[in-house]
Amino acid sequence: MTTTATFTAATEARLATARHVADAVLFEGYVLYPYRASAAKNRLRWQFGVLVPPAWSAACDEHEFQHTECLMEPKPGATLAVEVRFLHAQRRTVQQAGADGTFETVRELHLDDRVLVPWDEGVEERVALAVPVAALAGDGTAVPFTRPAREEIEPVLDGAGRTVGRLVRRREEIGGVVRLSTAELDGPYRAMRLTAVVENTSTWLPEPAGDRDAALPHSLVATHLLLCLDSGGFLSMTDPPEWARGTVAACRNLHTWPVLAGEPGTADLVLSSPIILEDHPAIAPESPGALYDATEIDEILALRTAALTEEEKREARGTDARAAAVIDLADSMPPEVLERLHGAVRGLREATAPAAPAGPAAALRPETPWWDPGADTSVDPARDHVLVDGREVRAGSRVVLRPGRRHSDAQDLFLHGSSAHVEAVLHDVDGGVHIAVTVEGDPGADIRREQGRYLYFRPDEVAPLEDA
Repeated sequence: MTTTATFTAATEARLATARHVADAVLFEGYVLYPYRASAAKNRLRWQFGVLVPPAWSAACDEHEFQHTECLMEPKPGATLAVEVRFLHAQRRTVQQAGADGTFETVRELHLDDRVLVPWDEGVEERVALAVPVAALAGDGTAVPFTRPAREEIEPVLDGAGRTVGRLVRRREEIGGVVRLSTAELDGPYRAMRLTAVVENTSTWLPEPAGDRDAALPHSLVATHLLLCLDSGGFLSMTDPPEWARGTVAACRNLHTWPVLAGEPGTADLVLSSPIILEDHPAIAPESPGALYDATEIDEILALRTAALTEEEKREARGTDARAAAVIDLADSMPPEVLERLHGAVRGLREATAPAAPAGPAAALRPETPWWDPGADTSVDPARDHVLVDGREVRAGSRVVLRPGRRHSDAQDLFLHGSSAHVEAVLHDVDGGVHIAVTVEGDPGADIRREQGRYLYFRPDEVAPLEDA
């Protein structure tokens, strides 16, 4: 059992199915739109799964370890494969070549196709373990690992092949340990609680005026864990069987959360990550590539990236190789791919009628689907009405707005006492009623009508006025 364990072909194939999602965890927020080092939101990076050196953990609110606990039902003779993945922050400086053959550190180096700037790159690291489950009973095992300090120099050439500078990349030494142990559970089921701890053990000490930026090269960044049983399976931590709910609730998961990974219906693979996911997470099939900003929509990011100026693209290409790949992806994306990013409907189910006493349920196949405005002729937003204080309110009515605190946001509260024109009365699928209005005196009311972008209030948030 070493940190360079070679997995069996079957185990490697199973882990490969989870690495696609795990990569999204690994590079979450790695380089945010607009993908330039000068952007303010790219100056405070590495937000997820950062395991800092113990000396820095004692001086700040960040953590030096992740603690995973989950339940599993291994078969006799089962082997547990463990893969710890993280980024090793690599500090890159830019140097310009002088006429005398020396190099001077600079803040920018301009080339024809990019502008090179200092940047912290992330180098993917992997710690692989394979251990018989039987060997983890009791105190289990602890496997230390180290990654040595390194320095690499890459020459920078201009279009004519002349050396105009160089990139100097430095990695600091980091060390850690993986601790694994199991405990048998009481009861009729052959289940175990697996504990997996990943800890930063680096001996780096901060300077008196040190800060987080100095600690990052000695940290394990975006740390997460893949666990795979070659025989047997894990229990879901979000939807366990009834007999295991109490034990699952007692599991301690600190700074990470384990979910079932791989294809739906399988249970031999777990991803424990610093980002809370659901069981069997998957990347949307429409996504054309990594955009590194999972809080936004692929379509918006692709369009905004394509709209960057050529100078902005030059800086992005010089910021990071992954940023350059995003720029090239957006520039080369054909219209049909952009159209697929616009949205997708998933999980639609056919409605079924209640089962008749004498036979099975009959499928209902409406001529128009439920999301079609013409699906239900019993409602008509332009003609429907609702009673407010005993008076009918419908399209064309005038009302005074009295937004309540329970359903309203701050912008609605600013409209308290304003008169408004009712544009439609809408019914939702849960039986609720919503009154769509435009505010009288609003210079943008005509645009709102044209685009159908109304303000919405509930019947108890309006009072009738004279009909127009």
